[in-house]
Amino acid sequence: MQMFKKILCPILFFFLLFSVSVMAADKGNFSIKPSTNNGKKWRVGYFEGGEYINYQLNFLGIVRGLMDMGWMENAKIPEQSGEQTAQLWQWLADNTKSRYIEFVKDAHYTGNWDTPLIEKMVPEIISRLNNKKDIDLIIAAGTKAGLKLTTHDHKVPTLVISTTDPLAAGIIRSVDDSGFDHVHARVDPYRHKRQIQLFHDIIGFNKLGIAYQDTEQGRSYAALDSVKEVAGEREFEIVPCFTTDENADIKNDEESVKKCFATLGKSADAIYVTSQNGVNAESIPDLVEIANKYRIPTFTQSHSEQVKYGFLMSISRANFQYVGRFYAKAMVKIFNGAKPRNIGQLFEDPPKIAINLKTAELIGYDPPVDVLSAADYIFEDIETPKK
Repeated sequence: MQMFKKILCPILFFFLLFSVSVMAADKGNFSIKPSTNNGKKWRVGYFEGGEYINYQLNFLGIVRGLMDMGWMENAKIPEQSGEQTAQLWQWLADNTKSRYIEFVKDAHYTGNWDTPLIEKMVPEIISRLNNKKDIDLIIAAGTKAGLKLTTHDHKVPTLVISTTDPLAAGIIRSVDDSGFDHVHARVDPYRHKRQIQLFHDIIGFNKLGIAYQDTEQGRSYAALDSVKEVAGEREFEIVPCFTTDENADIKNDEESVKKCFATLGKSADAIYVTSQNGVNAESIPDLVEIANKYRIPTFTQSHSEQVKYGFLMSISRANFQYVGRFYAKAMVKIFNGAKPRNIGQLFEDPPKIAINLKTAELIGYDPPVDVLSAADYIFEDIETPKK
């Protein structure tokens, strides 16, 4: 059995790394050729529950996809600061050269993770969609925004992006059906399972630590069902630690994750770093320091930018290019007459990895040649996040 595992694990590792992108077929043939809205530009809006780096990276991927397909003129996008999308949106509104698309200057909404503000903002957005009718498509970034706009209260095409699991969160009805004619949400039901399998193939841990908010939404963000499924298959133990999330005062969320990392450093032998407000540019240096102090390998659920800042490994940032183009194609198919509900939602991109060699050195992990040769991004030092 041990010999079988030694043979099987590398085979599975390379199968996962070099698998090709998979996407579901559309229910019809929909053009992606640039077109106007009866001679006018298509007007786009945006809503997010609060700032989060993945929203920025996915949105940047969409913009680059639109440029590649000829819906916008190619332009050099300024380097972005922090995790915001507001400055990026304003730059696009002021500088986009396109016969076809307009990013409406006053149609960017962010809730700042402030629940009362979000509850006030959502009816205002829906009223604008229904009454002012100056938005032809709205992007809903993240689970919070997706849940608020996937409703029968309006009919404006809604593109839900950057959700951990829109199916588990209740945003969509199934992988094949959003449940709303005007809603499309990309789904990859096995993405996090592939991440955990890869992490286990590479590290071979026995106790996997995971910090998350113990609520339905928090468990969804943490992809806990996927973690449990792989734990059952691979026979490793899950070590949970509960955090707070989406407080108006984000410092409380950050401190809760730091406390969990210190606890998991003593009780687990690897940490799966899940997406939540407390994991951000401010907190990551401290989280990395805690994990490295305990010589704990980390795999961040989010993206390779966080590997640059010191987590051991993650999925490559290059994947935002692929998924961004997928979202951009869905958007322009809608402009060309497709019902959002009829556009395929399944998109699985290959989990190319990123690894930080300085972190590997500090925790005493010597990555084998096959891991290094399979990595898209190799960082040789730990950088400080831009804030």
